[in-house]
Amino acid sequence: MEKTGLYSFFILFTIGITKGRWNTLLSALQQFKDDYAKNQPMWKILPEFCQRFPRYERMGLADLCQYVHELYAKYDIARLSTDIYLSALTPAMKPSDAFAHIAHRKTERVAIDDLEGRITTSLVTPYPPGIPLLIPGEVFNKRIVEYLKFSRAFNNECPGFETDIHGLVGEVGADGKLQYYADCVKE
Repeated sequence: MEKTGLYSFFILFTIGITKGRWNTLLSALQQFKDDYAKNQPMWKILPEFCQRFPRYERMGLADLCQYVHELYAKYDIARLSTDIYLSALTPAMKPSDAFAHIAHRKTERVAIDDLEGRITTSLVTPYPPGIPLLIPGEVFNKRIVEYLKFSRAFNNECPGFETDIHGLVGEVGADGKLQYYADCVKE
């Protein structure tokens, strides 16, 4: 697996892959298609996953896919994913200077809701698409903060399907809930 998108993925076959291995993959993809068409119960097709996340036991595969799709539509994530990369990015300092703040312990962990206008000390890279969004020394803007809020909401609503954003740190808060932070230059 190389790259994934909201509705796609890319599989790279290396020179050493055998016909049997790629046939196994094709069989699994066909089985997924058949299970989707029949809306097979999640407990039946992914029992270990449902043991970890019981909220999906009573859903069918097609139901689950529709649920995730509706969340993407609710947050207009296809547009937001594009907008974050097209938004005006503001460099506030050289990446080396932002990194120096880490070395000198002049950073602070800032909650998502308070990130707008703050300067990152780390790469911020959402997966998908796996392309760095911010580099050290750039400023979090409103669109990027909106995307991070979507990620938090999605992770809370769809445990087991969490979005991965390098540069975003998850910590359990005093209330026992997972909170998200980014390391920024100390003000």
